[in-house]
Amino acid sequence: MTIEQLEMKHIAKSFESFQALQDVSFTVKKGEIHALLGANGAGKSTLMKILSGAYSEYTGTIYKNGHSVTLGSPKDAKNLGIAIVHQEVDVALVPSLTVAENIVLDRQTSKGSPAIVKWKQHDTEAKKALAMLGSTLNVKKNVSELTLAEKQQVLLARAILQDAEYIILDEPTAPLSQHETKRLFEVVTNLKKKGMGIIYISHRLQEVSDLCDVYTVLKDGKHVVTKAIVQSTMQEMITFMLGKQVAQESVREEVAVGTELLRVEKLSLPNVLQDITFHVKEGEVVGIAGLVGAGKTELCRSLFGLENKTAGQLSMRNHPLLVNRSPRYYIKNKLSLIPEERRKEGILVDESIVLNLSLPSLKDFTKWSFVQKRKQKEASQSVAANVGVKASSVEQKVKTLSGGNQQKVAIGKWLLKETDVYIFDEPTKGIDIGSKQEIFSIMNELTKQQKGILYATCEFDELVNMADRIYVMYNGKIVKELSKAEATYEQLFYYASGGTV
Repeated sequence: MTIEQLEMKHIAKSFESFQALQDVSFTVKKGEIHALLGANGAGKSTLMKILSGAYSEYTGTIYKNGHSVTLGSPKDAKNLGIAIVHQEVDVALVPSLTVAENIVLDRQTSKGSPAIVKWKQHDTEAKKALAMLGSTLNVKKNVSELTLAEKQQVLLARAILQDAEYIILDEPTAPLSQHETKRLFEVVTNLKKKGMGIIYISHRLQEVSDLCDVYTVLKDGKHVVTKAIVQSTMQEMITFMLGKQVAQESVREEVAVGTELLRVEKLSLPNVLQDITFHVKEGEVVGIAGLVGAGKTELCRSLFGLENKTAGQLSMRNHPLLVNRSPRYYIKNKLSLIPEERRKEGILVDESIVLNLSLPSLKDFTKWSFVQKRKQKEASQSVAANVGVKASSVEQKVKTLSGGNQQKVAIGKWLLKETDVYIFDEPTKGIDIGSKQEIFSIMNELTKQQKGILYATCEFDELVNMADRIYVMYNGKIVKELSKAEATYEQLFYYASGGTV
């Protein structure tokens, strides 16, 4: 009897001189949740892009139910029943189309689909697919109006409608609240019971332990181990991923706090933020804690001129700043933003590392309207080394980097610019433990230079270890301020969930 499974045997893939995968084998069975783990740059995304048909040039063989198959395009993968839900959900959706149109998009554009569009039938099918996820999302709503969590629901519903046999989930809980995460686990478990094979990529190892049956670890583009979850521990997983024992907690180095840098008073945004007041001092990490939807991202965007209709008062070193100005204005006044959606807003994925790192400071590398390439490259190489970007050279395209290395580029580009306050919005979302530690080290170095850091995240354990003070947001308001000595994970979650004194 043939076992129903997907097998990848001896897969290798390179980008010019960079060897992304080397002799990797991976198998997922139907009715199994198989976690794919590894530090950023381990090769997980590359392997899954091969399996989903995004990369057609590779060596090795892929088998379905014992028969070799050819994956030359995403269409080939879909025809074989393989679907992927990307971490960056926007790349797979058409924002100008409705929820229903996005859900039926693949089927509608496939060969043999009817020329006449039956809108009512599409709406009905989309509602049915969403109902299997426990979602009541309005199928007539434009995708551009959706939250990240809702966009993910659309992609899952699309996979269900395609009758996918195997689904790849890439950091699926990164944009989700705790309640939404719980619901996703229920959906994934039900899909498993129905015989779907699920490949689950996540850096949240507790989730992997709770949900998955088997895990495979990649490191430096090579297969390390495949093991049953029940036979392993989280610490062992970390050791396999990084090749060494690491402390799971971040360490915040003591730095003398100086004078006030940024002051925000009664900052408001219609229907989103209400009377936000806080301050950031030299050498200080100030946390903004909140669950998904609390308003953290909108606050960060407002401070950087990316939201319209903002009201309130801002000042930098006691000098008033205007609200509702362009990002250029705030950059000039020594504010920098590392946004939550790094691929969409933080980096130019189709450009080189050197261009991305030097872009905000391009004026400094220009003479008589000509870019001084050598100076630009040397400065970029220095920053790339300082933030720990792993690449063959700074000429490498950013899109070929892992998520963690892309995030380091998004941070590094501001290190060439004169900045007093760095705004970090969910800087560790979707990156591995090793890259997290490197980002925390960057924060420590910045505070030693008497820079101020505003650190907005729903990762409360990170804030407890890294922040000097923490403001908790709930429903667009700051509801509590806690010192480092006062803050615990439980307290942060209590106030972020709507608890009162």
